[in-house]
Amino acid sequence: MSALQIEKGVSLAPYTSLELGGAAEYFARIRERDQLVEALSWAHKAGQRVTLLGGGSNVIVSDRGVSGLVLRMETEGVALDSATGLVTAQAGESWERLVERCVAAELSGIECLSGIPGSVGAAPIQNIGAYGQELSQTVKAVEVLDVRALTTRWVEAAACGFSYRQSRWKRAPGDEVVLALALQLAPHARPHVHYAELLRALSGAEPTPRLVRDRVLELRRNKSMLLEAASHDPNRRSVGSFFLNPVVSASEAERVRANAGELPQYPQADGTVKLSAAWLIEHAGTHKGERHGAVGVSSKHCLALVHHGGGTTRALLDLAAELRARVHDRFGIALELEPVRLGFDA
Repeated sequence: MSALQIEKGVSLAPYTSLELGGAAEYFARIRERDQLVEALSWAHKAGQRVTLLGGGSNVIVSDRGVSGLVLRMETEGVALDSATGLVTAQAGESWERLVERCVAAELSGIECLSGIPGSVGAAPIQNIGAYGQELSQTVKAVEVLDVRALTTRWVEAAACGFSYRQSRWKRAPGDEVVLALALQLAPHARPHVHYAELLRALSGAEPTPRLVRDRVLELRRNKSMLLEAASHDPNRRSVGSFFLNPVVSASEAERVRANAGELPQYPQADGTVKLSAAWLIEHAGTHKGERHGAVGVSSKHCLALVHHGGGTTRALLDLAAELRARVHDRFGIALELEPVRLGFDA
């Protein structure tokens, strides 16, 4: 077992894709499970709150920093059975590398989630989704550590509380730490593709996990939503989608349509309708590449806000508030922020 090292006053900006935010009061890297238990025990005895940090690609850190102990999950390990399609990965693994490995093994079920940055542990918390797939569709179980009892157990998919970009861990942060994720994928199966943009990109070709992954990466690259972007890309510092697609009642969707004309609508199984946040933002008067000092709107996609360097989290959130106000004034729809905010309740 490696010794746990707890540091003081560590800047969190380098650990986030936005490269914004203040310092952690205390900070530790967790590479082994024993270190996690030790860190939680230390925080309990010291009366310090605990904040978990994964890949930092979907978080906004306050300029004031984060009080208490910030733990960066870096545990690694993947078990993959290409015959049964059962895949288990530790929380600190890269999500993108996991997808790449599963596609290489000809397992289908998460190929549309290619290119999403961040860690495996953050994936079920956010219930990540893209191009017609959601993680919840393939989750078998999630292994967690109870923060108070310091005991581990597996939570079956039905008990994870999954919904659109939601889970039991997002609703009750701090109760459990995600340790590992078990997925049930389909060996040598044809991917189910029904997302219009992706279907157009496939151009009628027979979908395979590899082909779908390649097309998704191409689509994301064209929107500057891949972290592989070169340093000269003005859109490289972002969290990807900054706002959730609003889910409204059918009558509300009809009201917006009557007010705005034809707009993208996606009927849901429960009778609600998902609207396109990007469409609403752009048609409320926001344009791609709009600049507000050191922050702005991506030149490739209105749903992404970017940091151009030398800015502050406050400036980025002020811009988000302005875009939300534009949408509300034009369409009467209240957009919600997608990334997790750290240090704002301190």
